[in-house]
Amino acid sequence: MDPPVSSGPEEPDRHGPSGPLDHAERAEYERLRLVLGTRHRRLRLCGASLLLTLAVLLAPVSVVATWINSEVTDVDRYEQTVSPLARDPAVQDLMIDRVTDGLVENIDARKITDGLADALADRDAPRFLVDAARSLDEQLKGGLTTGVRYAVEKVVTSDAFAQAWDAIHRGAHTAATNVLTGEGGGALEVRGDTITLNVGTVIEELQEQLIGVTLVEAADVPGADKSIVLVRNDNLSEARDAARWLGVVGPWLPLAVVVLAGLGIWAAPSRRVALMAGGIGVAIMMCGLLVGLAVMRQIFLDAVTPVAQSQDASAAVYDTLVRFLRQAILTALLTALLTVIAGYFYGRGRGAAAVRSAAARSTESAGHALARTGLTTGAVGQWLRTNQRLTTGAVIGAGGLTLFLWNYPTPASVALLLLLVVVVLVILNVLAAADGSEQHSQR
Repeated sequence: MDPPVSSGPEEPDRHGPSGPLDHAERAEYERLRLVLGTRHRRLRLCGASLLLTLAVLLAPVSVVATWINSEVTDVDRYEQTVSPLARDPAVQDLMIDRVTDGLVENIDARKITDGLADALADRDAPRFLVDAARSLDEQLKGGLTTGVRYAVEKVVTSDAFAQAWDAIHRGAHTAATNVLTGEGGGALEVRGDTITLNVGTVIEELQEQLIGVTLVEAADVPGADKSIVLVRNDNLSEARDAARWLGVVGPWLPLAVVVLAGLGIWAAPSRRVALMAGGIGVAIMMCGLLVGLAVMRQIFLDAVTPVAQSQDASAAVYDTLVRFLRQAILTALLTALLTVIAGYFYGRGRGAAAVRSAAARSTESAGHALARTGLTTGAVGQWLRTNQRLTTGAVIGAGGLTLFLWNYPTPASVALLLLLVVVVLVILNVLAAADGSEQHSQR
């Protein structure tokens, strides 16, 4: 049987390779690839933007929640917060005034002068002397006020008072949530719509000493219900509810912020730009939080009641209570700014490239000088040179992890960690340059 006769050139298999693409097909292929790449890039950009936005918005909430949680759960931190109040001159003056008033109010000067007049009358003293004794009540009260104030001032400004203040708050840390949650009964309490300063608990601790220096009866010493109303505000209940909620989520929010930011940077088309954008966003939020603290301070002082009669004391109370929060905000702000700066120096800008080049030349020169003295690093240096990206990332990551795990980081601790990271990176680069490769190349 004869083989079939071919009628022309063999047609290519429709389902097999069709050979090189012609100009039109390649143009269509590039167009489709560009469309798919653009869509993929847009999806990544949208996802990264959403994650970074959530991280930036949660950052200030995380700082506040962590501060509240530390005050509620850490007795040492709480003691460090309230301890300066007993040593602040404005707060001491307020307590001296209120305790003195409470003591003098409990002393019946009229009863004392009447008793003196009756005693004189029983001894047949002249009438004018008896009448003069009865009219001494105001002078007696003024003298008692001066004497009692001196005695109370001596007690309140003493080291024993400050130690008693610290002991009360440390021994009764169930009151650590007094201002934040309205629970407990420490020196600072929230009662309905008022913030009060309770001086009776501290005075009771020093009752014997106070009685000894003032010559008043124990019944005249203010009890545990002796309080000074500092602030009255109708929104305290809402603030207390928010504080309870923040205290619960406090331990988890920082981790959530870090995870969201990390995922956002990982998903972004340009991770360096995403890192800088996240840092700028957090820095802006921290600045806003600092402004909010300043505004709240003014609102707090405007709400000072006439009963307190001391804006200085109220300002001291506010500044003392939020000083660790302000410190945490400044720490987060500094960290965010350093993140932005680091992202810039890893970029392609002329300034960043010049700085990197100068640093590389300096470490190379130092390493070569070390090698010329005979101190070469050999295989270790070669490994460091080959894995420079890995070691740099590991050092920076270790610094960031240390900062994250630091109990209560401060701007000073951030600066210290930054210095350590830079020093370690410089040492590693010098060791990498001292591997002896320069000497071998010269030979």
